[in-house]
Amino acid sequence: MDGQPRYLWVADLLRRPILDGELEPGSRLPSRSRLARTYGVSEQVSRHALRLLVSEGLVEARPGSGYYVRTVPQIHRFSRTDRSSGAGVDPLQRADLGTRTETVCGIVARRLELRDGVRVFRTSCLGMADDMPVALHTAWEPAALTQGTLRTPADAEAGTSVLQRLGAAGVAIDRVVEEVGVRPLREPESSLLKLAPGLPVLVVERTHYQGRRPVETSDLVGSIDHCRLLYRLSLARSPKREGR
Repeated sequence: MDGQPRYLWVADLLRRPILDGELEPGSRLPSRSRLARTYGVSEQVSRHALRLLVSEGLVEARPGSGYYVRTVPQIHRFSRTDRSSGAGVDPLQRADLGTRTETVCGIVARRLELRDGVRVFRTSCLGMADDMPVALHTAWEPAALTQGTLRTPADAEAGTSVLQRLGAAGVAIDRVVEEVGVRPLREPESSLLKLAPGLPVLVVERTHYQGRRPVETSDLVGSIDHCRLLYRLSLARSPKREGR
């Protein structure tokens, strides 16, 4: 055990067959008392080992039944590599929550470089997989850009990207800045995603620019069990030197 705490040693003995696939999803793990007898440790040690595996997302505890190998969730990858990337919740099924106008303030106002109180369009949708919400997308853009036209977010046809819609309104987007992080889930996000408040979630803050002016900003909030970001980076080749 190399001096490591005994619960880490027991957890490692259980973790390996789970990650190697020897223990399939749904397999029941030995009880705390059986683990204690098998490995010559106390039940407190075996309890800590099982709780560690639960915190790692490898095991789930079923009250009154025991501990089971957790089913591997289906992973959904969001492409961030082309001109249509960041289009809401693609590739998930989209469930629109609607567009409304509101006055902006605080963080969103700073991201759009607007004064507090300026009106914006706010558009939200859920990303669904097998009728289960796994991602929430919320976008804000200054209402002055498209108000009074047929290019507002509420008028956009299904499948129309932000670049296409604002481009048709004469707003040419030429730069995108994206910041990725993890934070605790907040209300009302937790109600929409049917997850407990405070759980860690993936957050992508994305802002579209026309020159130096931000013209749209959005948050993609996704379950860390189901959502991944897929980046493909094109690297410029160095010019060949003469004589080689």
